[in-house]
Amino acid sequence: MEFQVVHKFSSGRARCGRIATLHGVFETPVFMPVGTQGSVKALSPDDLKEVGVKILLSNTYHLFLRPGHDIIRNLGGLHRFMGWDGPILTDSGGYQIYSLAKLRTLSEEGASFQSHLDGSRHFVGPRDAMAIQQALGADIIMAFDECAPFPADYKYVHNSVRLTSRWAAECIQVKQGNTQALFGIVQGGTYPDLREKSAGDLVAMDFDGYALGGLSVGEDRETRARVVRETVPLLPEDKPVYLMGVGKPEDILDAVASGVDMFDCVLPTRNARNGSLFTSKGPLAIKNACYADDDSPLDEQCGCYTCSRFSRAYLRHLFMAKELLAYRLNTIHNLHYFMGFMKEIREAIAKERFEEYRNDYYRHLADVEEERRGENLRRS
Repeated sequence: MEFQVVHKFSSGRARCGRIATLHGVFETPVFMPVGTQGSVKALSPDDLKEVGVKILLSNTYHLFLRPGHDIIRNLGGLHRFMGWDGPILTDSGGYQIYSLAKLRTLSEEGASFQSHLDGSRHFVGPRDAMAIQQALGADIIMAFDECAPFPADYKYVHNSVRLTSRWAAECIQVKQGNTQALFGIVQGGTYPDLREKSAGDLVAMDFDGYALGGLSVGEDRETRARVVRETVPLLPEDKPVYLMGVGKPEDILDAVASGVDMFDCVLPTRNARNGSLFTSKGPLAIKNACYADDDSPLDEQCGCYTCSRFSRAYLRHLFMAKELLAYRLNTIHNLHYFMGFMKEIREAIAKERFEEYRNDYYRHLADVEEERRGENLRRS
């Protein structure tokens, strides 16, 4: 992997960059759709390319359990298995193990847990996480980490940082070859000194890139923005920075302003399946009855396949009838929106108008919320 900073915003940390991998090049800041089980739900690889996706994320934990990393390796690796020839990032599986708090036990060596599928017992440690991700063949792989919950007391988070640093060193030790970039994951909860300690440990190990983990787990937006703002300056400027699991547009803008380059989240795809759609005029719930006979496109300013071909009335009909096409058309639109959003951010940074763009977007969100409150008052 090669990372190049193309332009840095003159009055802040926001920056544009390029990352080159064996399976292609993508520009940063970038948003990665989540293909948990080797598939971005409801879409084909061609659909993803059509909306402008350059890199996607797949999940180590889920692919380990089903169908198994050995099967995927024997079938030519994850790219061939899922028919996607662009870059792929696989997460460490640490977050999914964190989410199984009642079904797992941590030790110095790793995590023992019960499968959410059939209750079978499994163990994954740093060596296992590396072996699984190397079998999958992703372009960017993540060091195994221990994600602390929120809230968590200082003692727990201190031990989480210790384990994460220990496991990170082991990941570097056992990683094979140089065809995959390895990112370390900074933990430390909301404690500045522990974030500094975690960042210092990982930077000394010289990873190919660095991720901020343990966020978007229940903390408020202001706290999350503070942690990101304080942590990014502790990391090397010549390495990409990845904020894990954060996907709200306003949170992305906060993080880009602090120097973050990469993002992932299930938000646009999950919301699409729930009928919540992103538009230039704010969020739109397609199930609302007011769209039953609305012949206008979902978003008149959008040129995606969905908006150029179908009316709100038709999209509502599909969603209410639980037709599978609803999930595909809604997901196409939401991902097209996110890809366009990230492109606008990159252009605003390059043209030295990022803060103007950011403030305009925040004002737009405030206006949409004010209009929604007024509409609710009129209805009541």
